[in-house]
Amino acid sequence: MRSPKLAALELRRFRRGKLPAAALVALLLLPLLYGALYLFSFWDPYGNLDKLPVALVNNDKGATNDGERVNAGDEISDKLLDSKVFAWHEVSSAEADKGVEDGTYYLSLTMPSDFSKKIASSGGDSPETGALQVRTNDANNYIVGQISKTVFGEVRNAASTNASRGFLDRIFINFSDLHDKTADAAKGADELKGGISKAKEGSKKLADGLKSSKEGSKRLSDVLVKLNTGAGGVATGTGQVATGTQTLADKVNGIAGDARPFFKDNGKAIGDTARLVADGSKATREGLDGLTKAAPTASAEARKAADELGTAYRTQCEEAAEPDETTCPALEKASTAASDAAEVAADVSALVTSRNGELKALSTHLASFEKQAEALAKRAPTLDDDLEKAVRDVNALNTGAHKVAKGAAEVHAGLGKASTGSADLDTGVGKLKTGAENLDGGLFRLGDGSTELAQGLNDGVEKIPDYDKKDRDARTDVMADPVKLASKSLHAAPNYGTGFAPYFIPLSLWVGAMVAYMIIQPLNKRALSTGASAWRIAFAGWLPVAAIGILQVGALMAVLHWGLGLEMERSAGTIAFLALVTCCFGAIVQWLNACFGAAGRILVLVVLMLQLTSAGGTYPVQTSPGFFGAIHPYLPMTYVVEGLRRLITGGPLGPVWLGCAVLGAFTVGALALTAFTARRKQVWSLSRLHPELSL
Repeated sequence: MRSPKLAALELRRFRRGKLPAAALVALLLLPLLYGALYLFSFWDPYGNLDKLPVALVNNDKGATNDGERVNAGDEISDKLLDSKVFAWHEVSSAEADKGVEDGTYYLSLTMPSDFSKKIASSGGDSPETGALQVRTNDANNYIVGQISKTVFGEVRNAASTNASRGFLDRIFINFSDLHDKTADAAKGADELKGGISKAKEGSKKLADGLKSSKEGSKRLSDVLVKLNTGAGGVATGTGQVATGTQTLADKVNGIAGDARPFFKDNGKAIGDTARLVADGSKATREGLDGLTKAAPTASAEARKAADELGTAYRTQCEEAAEPDETTCPALEKASTAASDAAEVAADVSALVTSRNGELKALSTHLASFEKQAEALAKRAPTLDDDLEKAVRDVNALNTGAHKVAKGAAEVHAGLGKASTGSADLDTGVGKLKTGAENLDGGLFRLGDGSTELAQGLNDGVEKIPDYDKKDRDARTDVMADPVKLASKSLHAAPNYGTGFAPYFIPLSLWVGAMVAYMIIQPLNKRALSTGASAWRIAFAGWLPVAAIGILQVGALMAVLHWGLGLEMERSAGTIAFLALVTCCFGAIVQWLNACFGAAGRILVLVVLMLQLTSAGGTYPVQTSPGFFGAIHPYLPMTYVVEGLRRLITGGPLGPVWLGCAVLGAFTVGALALTAFTARRKQVWSLSRLHPELSL
């Protein structure tokens, strides 16, 4: 009898009553319990998070920042309540703690009382981090705690972004303020540059004026020195004359009684002395004449210099709209010193002018005295003849000489003071000239520096950004959240159930094959007893389960597609691949049951567990202990999961073709082992007649 007939004969047994037929129907629908039911329970857990009761505690008291009220806790609470992420319940801290402990709430989110205060501190001197307090209880549900980390991570990022946005907005506003202030500083530097240019012009004029004043004061000082020297000579000469005349008068008066013999004996000496007196008088008179002529000129030159400095000071300091605070004090001192010198020169001139009559009288006296001395010199030889007249003349000469000496001493004293004042004036004007030259050089350097400062500030204004509100908002958004996660999933699964379908579908088909061989014999006993071909016996035991498996695939995928909404990228390929999967699983389960008997059923469960833990259907196998990674490439479900992922969600078909080859090899290998087992089973033994274990 051929294998298909043997298989049909095996299935015909289920038509002998209602219970076998019901068992066959249950067998067809069994994968739905593992596949459809499991996937239904896991289909979209993240889409139902709004049904999870969680506690929300807002203890935030708010804060004030730059005159604005900040209520970060209220803002986050409102957004969470509107988000529908969880079933939020606003409660107190005590209620939240109690609820998380007894399972009323899966978790709690608390915003502390100083939350807004710490958020607002980001723009202050002592920034602090605001902490959102999350409390979970793994005794209620571990997965919820893991989900909350992801959800609240997004909440924390949003809160941090909002805080950064306010801080960065203030920074960009400060940039704009800095731009405006720098522009004002640049404008002031330009004005400073213009003022310094004017100051340089004024300092140049001051230096030139002081140079002229220095030349005038030098000339005045030289003239006064000469006058003082001449006056000193006059005073000395007149003093000597007065001494001589006094001596002469004393002698004349002392020896008047004996004069005639003396005149006779000393006529020549008297004549020489008279000539000496005449020469001294002449020199004194010429000195006085020079003083009279030079004093007004020196006074005029001093006054001219003082007037020039006074005019410069009034023009550049008193009458100027913006007087230069650097040069004006020095110019004022120079004007004052020149004025003092002019006054001294004026005093000398006034002295000469006011005593012009006395000087003229003195000059007249000197001229008369000179004539008298000359006359005396001429008459000296005949003095003895005119003794009485000579005594009178000598006394008159002596009196005049003393008057001249006194006047000359007074003139010398006045000119001495004037000479000292003119020297001080010349020194002061020289210092002012040096200071003015230094000032001019300093202002020149200051002008260069102010030009560089103005240029630098104007360049800085162009480099400092000036953001308007639109620019600030755009830049604040970018810098508050500078890195966006451009997440793009290739061949994305629309929900949790679609992602887990490649794992639960082969699980259900393996269970279907396992249960099928609980009610269908892996090896047909009639065929074994008749000595049929081992391959025919193996195929006869495999074909019924393979046929049932294909029907299971159809029923399971129909429910998953039209019942749960599973969308497959390659529907036909998925069905064909699953048909190969169920045939492979049936062959493996057949061999385990045929070879090991009752123990084989246990081995079927062991192999199932090994495949579930090493196939990488939930977490990547690399995250599992090394043992599971080691057996991962050698079990068929590994390739089933990889192939179904490409067929359901899309992607390259390389893993599908590899899976087909591996599953084909497993199917052929399992059938060969089953045939080998059937060959052995055709020989009856005592252990087969009385097995040690039966299920």
